[in-house]
Amino acid sequence: MRKVRMNVQGRVQGVGFRYMTKMVADELGVHGTVRNEDDGSVSIESVGDDQVIQQFIQKIKDSPSPAGRVTYVDIQEDPLIEEYTSFKVTN
Repeated sequence: MRKVRMNVQGRVQGVGFRYMTKMVADELGVHGTVRNEDDGSVSIESVGDDQVIQQFIQKIKDSPSPAGRVTYVDIQEDPLIEEYTSFKVTN
């Protein structure tokens, strides 16, 4: 299992980005969480098989929301991310 934390910047709030991220995660079988940050970015914690996480990262970079635009993604491996059993949208 690969555990990745992402901070996504660009036009990612107010465009359905979190809910489209959940749809992509559910489609791929990725577990984790997505939330808005006060600085206008979106944070994602994701857990899944290596190949699936690679696909998920690419879909996030391409913006799962048609109205969104991703300008930067900070990606960090984090083995301390909890073992999620589903993908949830928070705050």
